Amino acid sequence: MFHHVVFFYLRKDLTAAQRSEFETKLLGLSRIKSIASSYVGRPTVADRDIIDSSYDFAELFVFKNKADHDAYQVDPIHQDFVNSCKTYWSSVKIYDFE
Repeated sequence: MFHHVVFFYLRKDLTAAQRSEFETKLLGLSRIKSIASSYVGRPTVADRDIIDSSYDFAELFVFKNKADHDAYQVDPIHQDFVNSCKTYWSSVKIYDFE
């Protein structure tokens, strides 16, 4: 299994409509056929100091293999998400593991 974890740090000056559009498009990524499992969410209320909840949204996508992950990267749905939403984030952290 190939796991793709992304943390999005959105710009502070986004309007409510822009944040909503970002969330809608992020959730829409789950339509990509090569994703075996998808999870998208916001940070929970941190009740321990060790928890980093400084991000705005996170995604965890599980693929059967790296080839499926690579297909996701070039999928038109993913490309549309990146092209239409990249101005909304100030930073992105990506962690992939098998």
